[in-house]
Amino acid sequence: MSQAVARTLDLKGLSCPLPIVKTAQAIKELASGELVEALATDPGSVADFIAWCTSTGNELLEHTEEGGVFRFVIRKK
Repeated sequence: MSQAVARTLDLKGLSCPLPIVKTAQAIKELASGELVEALATDPGSVADFIAWCTSTGNELLEHTEEGGVFRFVIRKK
């Protein structure tokens, strides 16, 4: 990835809807085009982040899972 992540959110242990709520709050503080990385353990967060990005216009650049931790990289619209 060519652009550095502006902010990393540790959302591990939180259940829906908190990972999305906290990401939405954090992304408001970023400039357009900046990246936020969200780390979550809720398996439902995958569908939640995909839907949230689609509905808000923010771009989900990457989502991976390793050891039960889901990683999302989102570019603010």
